[in-house]
Amino acid sequence: EQYNAPHPNPENSYGATYGEHREFLELSVDDHKVLQDHCKSIGLEYSCSVWDTTSAKEIVSLNPTLIKVGSPSNQHWELQKVLRDEYTGEVHISTGMTTKEEIEKIVQFWEQGKGDAKNRVVLYNCTSGYPVPFEDVCLLDIRILQQKYAHRVKAIGFSGHHLGIAIDVAAYALGAEWVERHFTKDRTWKGTDHAASLEPAGLSKLMRDLEATHTALTYKAEDILDLEKAQRAKLKWGQYNKDILDKAKK
Repeated sequence: EQYNAPHPNPENSYGATYGEHREFLELSVDDHKVLQDHCKSIGLEYSCSVWDTTSAKEIVSLNPTLIKVGSPSNQHWELQKVLRDEYTGEVHISTGMTTKEEIEKIVQFWEQGKGDAKNRVVLYNCTSGYPVPFEDVCLLDIRILQQKYAHRVKAIGFSGHHLGIAIDVAAYALGAEWVERHFTKDRTWKGTDHAASLEPAGLSKLMRDLEATHTALTYKAEDILDLEKAQRAKLKWGQYNKDILDKAKK
């Protein structure tokens, strides 16, 4: 029924119906294999989101390191059963437009899997919108996921559909172990995703800032670091004038 229905946003459609739009955009398994091989050749990890059972089985056949389940599909149990029972890699699941009760159902479903299935799951904090205004990003929900599920799944991540890259750095600082962003070659292309995506320059800057933040998130190895010692001797009261103060005490 939906396949033959008119696309809900004709200005973004590549066909008269949703089915025609989907056929125009979807890649074949062979296309995905070409992408996977190309990623490997340039040192990137290939992955893909799956939205239905057929797609899940096809991508499983490529055996990528991880497979993504987007927010619209996180209550699709037939799809997730394929990923849980017929695949051994990580499954990354977004929780946009999802109630807390539904998130609990996701985790319980994976806990019921054989072996260590639940420890293949990464749960992503997410708000589903394109783009999402800052006030609706709700970063502190990362802490709720951590408190409830950090000991029940492999990791907690953040999936952002906002503008810019500052929010992603904050998500990482809050403890998100994975950061997902959409990327595109041109944010003006038609389609709802492009406006909320990063172009190559933006993605590069995000990587730069996340790596810098990763380097900075440490504790001091000692009270006075080596690079501080010269500044302490030169600038700190009681150090640069220590001799004068000592004489004054006598």
